Amino acid sequence: MTRKRVIIMGAAGRDFHNFNTTFRDSDEYQVVAFTATQIPDIEGKVYPTELAGKRYPAGIPIRPESELFDIIAKEKVETVVFSYSDVTHEYVMHKASQIITAGADFMLLGSNKTELPSTKPVISVCATRTGCGKSQTTRRITEILQSMGKKVVAVRHPMPYGDLSKQVVQRFATLEDLKRHDCTIEEMEEYEPYINMGSVIFAGIDYERILRDAEKEADVIIWDGGNNDTPFFKSDLRIVVADPHRVGHELAYHPGEANIFDADVVVINKVDTADFENILELRDNISTNNPDALIIEAASPLTVENFEKIAGKRVLAVEDGPTLTHGEMQYGAAVVAAQRFGASELVDPREWAVGKIEETFAKYPYIGTLLPAMGYGTEQVKDLENTINSTDCDLVLIGTPIDLNRVIKIDKPTLRIGYDLQEIGTPNLETVLRNKFL
Repeated sequence: MTRKRVIIMGAAGRDFHNFNTTFRDSDEYQVVAFTATQIPDIEGKVYPTELAGKRYPAGIPIRPESELFDIIAKEKVETVVFSYSDVTHEYVMHKASQIITAGADFMLLGSNKTELPSTKPVISVCATRTGCGKSQTTRRITEILQSMGKKVVAVRHPMPYGDLSKQVVQRFATLEDLKRHDCTIEEMEEYEPYINMGSVIFAGIDYERILRDAEKEADVIIWDGGNNDTPFFKSDLRIVVADPHRVGHELAYHPGEANIFDADVVVINKVDTADFENILELRDNISTNNPDALIIEAASPLTVENFEKIAGKRVLAVEDGPTLTHGEMQYGAAVVAAQRFGASELVDPREWAVGKIEETFAKYPYIGTLLPAMGYGTEQVKDLENTINSTDCDLVLIGTPIDLNRVIKIDKPTLRIGYDLQEIGTPNLETVLRNKFL
């Protein structure tokens, strides 16, 4: 039987998982290439043989998405599988229109093909957009479960930006593990909080193998979703975080809308800084589309030691990179702290941006007067360090989930901005978790 020739469009995450669960051992399909976007420097690599399986002795090339239509024509591709997240429905359908015009079928995979069953209870924490506050939500859930005497193991949505052959299964229990696995800033931001709470977190590429390893250690597994992707594991409790600062996005982005449809609980975060009308509109959108979902409101209050040092200063606000880039937010915790505690000026870093940081500003021109902490590789981290140290400012406010001083050498005064989830009223997450697991 002739196998249908396939391209998987991705961003070094969902695409690999879709391949592993649906295409790797298939007699029906032959994957000729992955295409990549969103993540710098991933294209040009090869999905290695040890991951691709015996049907792919040379591995599978990862090509830039800009070459998609050339590959369709050259390789006589019959099916293109869309496999990345945090994009508008309009964007998805523009790609679909282009692909079917090129003569190939356009495919989206469903949960039955891609969600892996577990022998342990699974709580999935997903979101409607990047930057909704999923990280502090998972930290809060971990705290509650630990207080109930549960051994919590988290599994993070993939971020395999290095040597793919070394990232099949990764386990992080100490800060030394972050160095051993040569983690990027983006990876450290997600893994380090769990380590600091005495918990274990897994990540990597082959999520069947990751899940089986996590099950050996866990009473409860938390699926810590990335972007606004859907879970890789079948979930016993589906929690979704939504952002009233981007009301309407919960129904306009792929696959965030699917998360809303499938949620057991929706946490409306950031209600302390959002307009009341936007909170009401978001509530209505959720209730209309998923009337069975329990809605919990929450804030993410800032914690700033020595906040008085901000007053009157010209500050550089450094924020979480992905939240600002494909997450499309124009401010974060550092900007809020600057405004709240009386900074005289937010310094625009674009004048001093170098290398890959300058390229980031060119690619995402809507980024405001702040600096995205991009750190997908050694060169980008160095460019971030040089940009911060070159910027003419009095004080650097670090609004990222980790302290950048641990990763780069900043030769200016810094303050770190922290934030944790704080539910408002009851029912809250503790109510939900105790009802489910006690």
